[in-house]
Amino acid sequence: MGSMVWGCITDFFTYETTKSVVVKSWSVGIINRIVQLLIITYFVGWVFIYEKAYQVTDTGIESSVMTKVKGFGYHNNRVMDVADYVSPPQGTGVFCIMTKLIITENQFQGRCPETGKRFICSKDEDCKKHFGSILSNGVITGVCVKNESESKGWCEIEGWCPAENDSIAVEPMLDVKNFTIFIKNSIRFPLFDITRGNFPSSMTSNEIKTCTYHPETHRLCPIFRVGDVLNYTGQNVADLSEKGGEIGINIQWKCNLDTDIENCKPEYTFTRLDAPFAKNAVSKGYNFRFAKYFKTDNGTEFRTLHKAYAIRFDVMVTGNAGKFNTIPTLINLVAAFTSVGLGTVLCDVILLNFLKGADQYKAKKFEEVSERQIEESLAQSPASQLSLKRAIKSSSDSGAISLSTCDQPI
Repeated sequence: MGSMVWGCITDFFTYETTKSVVVKSWSVGIINRIVQLLIITYFVGWVFIYEKAYQVTDTGIESSVMTKVKGFGYHNNRVMDVADYVSPPQGTGVFCIMTKLIITENQFQGRCPETGKRFICSKDEDCKKHFGSILSNGVITGVCVKNESESKGWCEIEGWCPAENDSIAVEPMLDVKNFTIFIKNSIRFPLFDITRGNFPSSMTSNEIKTCTYHPETHRLCPIFRVGDVLNYTGQNVADLSEKGGEIGINIQWKCNLDTDIENCKPEYTFTRLDAPFAKNAVSKGYNFRFAKYFKTDNGTEFRTLHKAYAIRFDVMVTGNAGKFNTIPTLINLVAAFTSVGLGTVLCDVILLNFLKGADQYKAKKFEEVSERQIEESLAQSPASQLSLKRAIKSSSDSGAISLSTCDQPI
């Protein structure tokens, strides 16, 4: 036990120094250079050129979005303008274009029968099981309302009457495909104090009025045709108009500030954000309700309820800006030079484990020298030298030993 502990102590207080062994082997030399070439290519091509690791990057983009929709369409035998089909009207980065409205007019507070099939009843007990239901159009009273000549009726509710019937067939407004969306986006990179807009300041009002965005011919035009946006996402206008949906418009800014600032331009991409629910039997599409309130001459309040199916647009802004900086450049250069040494590690593994004569390589690469051996060597005549084996030749490098593969025993 004592000898084991003493061995651990002596092993701990040892020093290892590098010993150079020149191996003249075509196969190992080729592997070494190929690995070094791959590492250098990775750092030059990917890290420095593509990823621009020599730059400091600002990802804290500050953004402001303003939108405006224009167009006219026909729905329920009347002309619809922007004030009728856009919600909210403030022109924010998230807005809806209504494509179908189910309107329930002249609703007053009172009691009336429900309209949904789930609330069909034949006696009051059938309605009492719906107490507290959130699927009804009002508060369930527990009374089954039916005509004397009919065996079935509907559960009674207390709330806005008559109750909404959203199962009626209404033709959607397909003119939505011809509507246009104007997007005004300004961004700022606070680290560099750089501000940009999504269309050139030199663009005239006449150019803005006449252009329409196209990914190849008019990449900087801020006017987007709704039908084109839906086509870019691979969606059908008729399907989205019927049930609604959610479309994302992503404005991406990737700016290299080492070049001309005018090259900092936005790129637009489009996607359907609710795609995972497009084929679901429940919660398909997008809809919401809103009401317009009125009062009669005697002060009684009534309303018109709208259930709107709409295409919701989310304008999202992402991006980053980069500029040359000394610190990341030095860090990545050091990482590159260090990684080149991986070729040596790989070659050592091959030499010491897989090539013929691996034991000879190990004997030349690893050598133990104790203080006793050093003292014995110093005690010898200064003119005497340790003899080298016939198979080993001194290399011209300082402290290096050259070992050729032809010198290994066959």
